[in-house]
Amino acid sequence: MQNETKPLCGIDEAGRGPLAGSLVIAGVVLTGEVEGLMDSKKLTEKRREVLYMLVIENAEYHIVSFSAKEVDGFGISKCLQKGLQSIQKALDGCEYLFDGNSTFGVDNVSTMVKADDKVPEVSAASILAKVTRDREMIEMARVYPEYGFEKHKGYGTRSHIEALVKYGRCEIHRKTFRVKGLDEPTLF
Repeated sequence: MQNETKPLCGIDEAGRGPLAGSLVIAGVVLTGEVEGLMDSKKLTEKRREVLYMLVIENAEYHIVSFSAKEVDGFGISKCLQKGLQSIQKALDGCEYLFDGNSTFGVDNVSTMVKADDKVPEVSAASILAKVTRDREMIEMARVYPEYGFEKHKGYGTRSHIEALVKYGRCEIHRKTFRVKGLDEPTLF
């Protein structure tokens, strides 16, 4: 009997650093060819949306999302650990490659810095995670229009911090993430 090689499951996340919104982790096993895959941050929003649909049609995948409240409660590292374990459970029997340099204590996961730009499965996971998170933030912009989530997707831009100082945090802000001008006294 021939020893078959295990399929590769690429894993990436979106939303590790923002002040608001979910942390989204995606695992992807490509079952068909998808042209044009690369790090989601290097693609236009329109191109990411097209590739998202192509990945969905040509892959087995699992997407895990942790709300701002869960990120505050568990911490980023624990959420990443739980996300990796969830992906391993859902996409069983694979080789797992996670973008970055830490497995967050999860066994049987390899890491590679910039894998999202080098390995098609990780690029695909990068796209699924980013589009899923961006769609959520665009939806949240309708609920909380004063923050401009549709523009900055919850990251700490000048306009977002100005809105935070003016309106305070809303339900989807991460309370444990410190914001200069909001959480620390200023001299002026």
